[in-house]
Amino acid sequence: MKDVDIFIPCCVDQCKPEIGFDLIALVESMGFNAHYNEEQTCCSKVLYDNGNWKEATEVGEKFLDTFSGYNTIVTCSSACVGYVKNHLANLFNNTSYHNSCKNLANRIMDISEFIHSFRPDCNLGAKFPHKVFLHNNCQSKNYYDVEEEVRLILGKVEGLTLVNDESCEFCCGYGASMHYYNPPVSNELARRKVEKAMSLGAEYITSTDTTCLMQLESYINKNNLEIKTIHLASLLMDSRKQQNEQLPLAE
Repeated sequence: MKDVDIFIPCCVDQCKPEIGFDLIALVESMGFNAHYNEEQTCCSKVLYDNGNWKEATEVGEKFLDTFSGYNTIVTCSSACVGYVKNHLANLFNNTSYHNSCKNLANRIMDISEFIHSFRPDCNLGAKFPHKVFLHNNCQSKNYYDVEEEVRLILGKVEGLTLVNDESCEFCCGYGASMHYYNPPVSNELARRKVEKAMSLGAEYITSTDTTCLMQLESYINKNNLEIKTIHLASLLMDSRKQQNEQLPLAE
């Protein structure tokens, strides 16, 4: 059984730990040994995005040390992966961490890429008989292109109907901490995204990024709307939580 390292992002650890448990269960259901290092902390994305490069470097060093080695690293945040693959190295040019950074960037994967890489048919035997709206977050679109992988995975979920159309591709309002610095614009984008999903008949909004889902969930709860959010990992585990099914072991 192949070992896989699990990276749980800050927002999942602090606000949505159930997604982390679903991620681990999903990886293990695919026949891998999921290893969670309790010493792990942030990847430094939030500090970097806000211009706190000194602090981001310190946290980034801790992240690189924690995930040193050769195992594949799987996480439930395409935004974090996009940052690690495209921006983390900016903190370590001409330092002793340069090669470690390159090595880690080549090993880290969002769960969607992981599934597509190790189960090319993307069929995990999941069932989710609902109409679902897919939110492709800005990081996954601009820095870590996994849109096609997510659609292939959702296309293999029994009973799931994807209701997106071409007018859906805009920010949820969370990007670059907009919800802190420009609440009116942030709230308006969330409203547009949620109302678009509802107009298409969606019962759920899914994504590969927890912060986006939390942004949309905040608007939904504030307005008592009849739509829910669910992370891709939780959606894929939904039908197996009650059945305790096990997928074939990975080769």
